[in-house]
Amino acid sequence: MGLKWMLAALLFAQPALPDQLADQLPERLTVTYHGQHIADINRAQYMVPIPGIPVADEARFRKLMAELERRTDRPAVNAGLNGYGGIVQEKIGSKLDRNRFTEQFYRFIVEGGESKVELPQKFIYPKVDSELIALIREKQIGHYTTYYNSRNANRSHNIALAAKAINNAVVFPGESFSFNNVVGMRTVDKGYKSAPVIVRGEVSEGIGGGICQISSTLFNAVDRAGIRIIQRYSHSRDVPYVPPGRDATVSWHGPDFVFHNQYNQPILIRSYAHVGTVHIAIYSSELVHYKPKEVPQASERLPDEVRAERGVHRNTED
Repeated sequence: MGLKWMLAALLFAQPALPDQLADQLPERLTVTYHGQHIADINRAQYMVPIPGIPVADEARFRKLMAELERRTDRPAVNAGLNGYGGIVQEKIGSKLDRNRFTEQFYRFIVEGGESKVELPQKFIYPKVDSELIALIREKQIGHYTTYYNSRNANRSHNIALAAKAINNAVVFPGESFSFNNVVGMRTVDKGYKSAPVIVRGEVSEGIGGGICQISSTLFNAVDRAGIRIIQRYSHSRDVPYVPPGRDATVSWHGPDFVFHNQYNQPILIRSYAHVGTVHIAIYSSELVHYKPKEVPQASERLPDEVRAERGVHRNTED
């Protein structure tokens, strides 16, 4: 329900108050969150000065709600597996119930209402719970390992961050996985560091260099599991950490790696990078019907530092 419609409904439901009664309405609405004070709404500051008619300043109220959401909204957290294979319980999230809070606000403005309210919340339930994780961790259907120079501190750091970003990702039947969407923008704020990266065929000191090794390792693990590849880009020349033609380059606002789970069960991605080794495995339940593929292994020889080559070309596979 829009703010204007809610105000109109309240105004029609109750006649305008005489000035002397309006002066008796509480001047302040105290808002609490889990019993703790979080905001005060001063009537005069949230009113448009129209004599005899209680009209709220909608823009100011919307700004207040946005600030309260920023301070109180808690995203749901999916269940997953820890480094030892144990199940990490899911966490229920919460968000501001805008409709209920808007009603409380306008009742305060129009009728006086309560002078203190608890910020109303909606529960947000995680998509992946512990029961599902217990089912889809049973059967490994694909895996792949690559190697990198751990002495390159910044590149190793970026590789570890990207591996962590895709770890415990679950892709349900009929869903697609986008590497860029899951990992997100590679920024300093997210902890990524400057390292040589491939950017439109030029050598550049960019943020997030090295994550192409994660996307390439993921591509080979997914391909070995027989999962349908929707979008893949490769460099015009070979990179040393995977066999020729087996890379999957990615960049923000550029190439992406996308696959589609055509199987009858959800799949779970397990990913880690440590001391020069990237390992990614794909799991599902014992009920999965899958068709694995033969995929060439990566060399265990540590590759030289990856430098940018010119151009990328697109591979789209069904």
